[in-house]
Amino acid sequence: MPRPFSKRAIVFREKFLTTRDVSNLLGLSEQEIIDLAKTGLIPHTKIGGEFLRFKRSNILKIRQDIKKQYNVPHRKVYHLERFKEFFYFNDFYIISTLIIIILLWIIFKDYSLT
Repeated sequence: MPRPFSKRAIVFREKFLTTRDVSNLLGLSEQEIIDLAKTGLIPHTKIGGEFLRFKRSNILKIRQDIKKQYNVPHRKVYHLERFKEFFYFNDFYIISTLIIIILLWIIFKDYSLT
């Protein structure tokens, strides 16, 4: 019988955000993000006991509360920014798919259907 996934295995499926990423997402400075993490207002993880990392899902849950508390104006999200964010979180799958397509093309390019 296969073992179920542990919580630790599930945690590493989600990409963690850096302080800079959270800063851009919330519209606050990196130092403000660090201060909020130290006070416990933003859930975070320390990698190597030193580097702060944040789960995207946790940041999205508290984003509106933090923006209201710090009076951060709502800014329009542009298509290029959304594309960059999409690529950042799905880069492995996109690149893997492209490599597979290229390899399949190389393998089958000389085969004809007749």
